[in-house]
Amino acid sequence: MKFVPHDYQQYAIDRIIRDPYVALFLDMGLGKTVITLTALRTLKYDRWSIGKTLIIAPKKVAEGTWQAEARKWDHLAELHVVGVLGSAAQRRKALQTPADIYILSRDNVQWLVEECRTEWPFDVVVLDESSSFKNHQAKRFRALRTVRPKIRRLIELTGTPNPHGLMDLWSQIFLLDGGQRLGRTISVYRDMYFIPDKRNRTTIFSYAPREGAEEEIHRRIADLCVSMKASDYLTLPDLITEDIPVVLDDAAQRSYDRMERDAVLHVDEETITAANAAALSGKLLQLCNGAVYDEEREVVHVHDCKLEALLEAVEGLSGQHAIICYAFIHDRDRILQALSRTGLRVRVYTDARDGDDWNAGRIDLLLVHPASCGYGLNLQDGGHHVIWFGLTWNLEQYLQTNKRLHRQGQAYPVIVHNLIVKGGRDEDVIRSLACKDRAQEALLESLKARIASARESN
Repeated sequence: MKFVPHDYQQYAIDRIIRDPYVALFLDMGLGKTVITLTALRTLKYDRWSIGKTLIIAPKKVAEGTWQAEARKWDHLAELHVVGVLGSAAQRRKALQTPADIYILSRDNVQWLVEECRTEWPFDVVVLDESSSFKNHQAKRFRALRTVRPKIRRLIELTGTPNPHGLMDLWSQIFLLDGGQRLGRTISVYRDMYFIPDKRNRTTIFSYAPREGAEEEIHRRIADLCVSMKASDYLTLPDLITEDIPVVLDDAAQRSYDRMERDAVLHVDEETITAANAAALSGKLLQLCNGAVYDEEREVVHVHDCKLEALLEAVEGLSGQHAIICYAFIHDRDRILQALSRTGLRVRVYTDARDGDDWNAGRIDLLLVHPASCGYGLNLQDGGHHVIWFGLTWNLEQYLQTNKRLHRQGQAYPVIVHNLIVKGGRDEDVIRSLACKDRAQEALLESLKARIASARESN
């Protein structure tokens, strides 16, 4: 296929070629992959200015997206792309294979740095979804930081650079400039631009930006970053959201109320932490979905009300294909069992072949987990419905997963169906997503409200 870049794509290509350290904060669907590959091909074969390139990507993206994009376009035919995937032995063998570009799952960054500690072979590194390097304490960030001085070009790609707030920017910008713009440590950055927000006597749980901090941060990093929104450059079909209320029957409601009350009454809303809040919230979301893990990790069935709502939603599609998002393994297993009686072609996404079959129309219902399938996959050819059976607090995952269909090339309006248990934890999550709240703060505050309510009614 012949690639004729849009003006904005040519601008981004030129920035990669011109600037050795650059972040493309491009909205989902603007073609970050082909932009980057085109620039890399020019640098490699027209300018002879780079050697080996390493692309670090989410696992599912590393397995198929970059290779498929390189095969898709005529002008990229000379690029030799190798996946550094599989077992340690398979990864080592891949590293010994002559290639222009090597694709690595972000989960193996620390392994690669240790493997190549004495001689780092990549002069160009691309971080696909650089927001996955936002945690300055994460092993992948720390590992990459040690080899940063050996990297002559670094390209960061993401549509959501700071999904949970400005604090997420520091580590991404540090990898580009070594701390010149936002400070050499996270502490310096925090002291310069933030003040304590949520706290108790001994612990600060979160920070809020100082007045004018956002504008100043954006001014400081503007020369490093290219930021574009899809709505400014593309005419995409509508994105329609439909909230489907799920009403529990009397028996299910009694079970849900009892288990929710028992769960929340074990937690003191004055001392609730992020860790126990996440565990409690996970249990409540499982209850909404209809089953829960007990202390022995056995699945306890609670109700089928949400499964019944899912089957009705699928029936209402009248044969149109849909992606179904699940949150827990027992969700996936129960969904598969329920759909096995429909006669539809159902599959769980595991690798790039499933994406190809979906786009070719060979799958009616594709089950995906947003943590592994929410980034980089081009699934717009296979359908235009997304059904959220299990909701997520993670706004980035929610937006990214929906954008697998709502992107350039989609021919129909994309409809996102959210299954929401009335009166349950689902409502807290969808409210947070709609308001674009910071997930952890919304999680903590909504749990405190539920604990207080449970105590009043007990």
